[in-house]
Amino acid sequence: MKNMTILTLLVKIYSARQLKQADDELKTEFENLDLEFKVLGAPVNKWMQVSISGEDEAVATNYLKKEIGTCPVSIKRIQKDQLIKGFITNIETAKDQLIVDVGIFEPKITLANISLVSLQSKLSDGNQDSLKKISETYGLEKYLPLQVKVAELDVEKDEFRVELSEEQVEKIHLWQQSLLDRLIVLGATKKELEAVVERAQLGRDIIDTETLGFFEHALTCKLGTDAAGLIPSIGRYLRNAQIVIFKAQNRR
Repeated sequence: MKNMTILTLLVKIYSARQLKQADDELKTEFENLDLEFKVLGAPVNKWMQVSISGEDEAVATNYLKKEIGTCPVSIKRIQKDQLIKGFITNIETAKDQLIVDVGIFEPKITLANISLVSLQSKLSDGNQDSLKKISETYGLEKYLPLQVKVAELDVEKDEFRVELSEEQVEKIHLWQQSLLDRLIVLGATKKELEAVVERAQLGRDIIDTETLGFFEHALTCKLGTDAAGLIPSIGRYLRNAQIVIFKAQNRR
């Protein structure tokens, strides 16, 4: 039996279409390598799993770990103060904490939480804003990827708490200080999104596409462009994607 590396990537999959898109894009990325690459599916909590074998297995593995990232899988593989990537899993029902999935599912699925107090401290200058207000102001939405820091960790109890990393807070503040609205698109590849911008003839309104995750991106609007006004033009071509508005003028 030949050697094979199996990785669980920091990519959330919500449909068979996304699985095929990921498979096609990564196979194109590796087309010049001596490699057998396959997307296996999203067997646990929608995390994408891939298999790699061949002479260039190490090259492809290092690329995926660096450019996309892999799930910790077990709470025993994370440490206090470690920076990790996670995806918001709830927003509608939460009141006093934000639940984040960072890819821990052995021996059981274990989610992290960011307390409302922590969010108020990091984003609201300590003001007693509700989670709903903070989420609307800063574009925090279900499926949005965030970089977080492990603030508290109890391996024995399978419990841990996280907070927004300084880098994530700085990104949010830079977005607001730029005075430029953004459309956060959840559920589309960068290639697909750029094709839609061209097809909808929005090149004059969109000045940049920033990658947040494999299927998550932020479109930066030109100064003076109302992000909300672009949603119909983009949404007609991306019916399976979720579009969130980030209003720069909501800054404090």
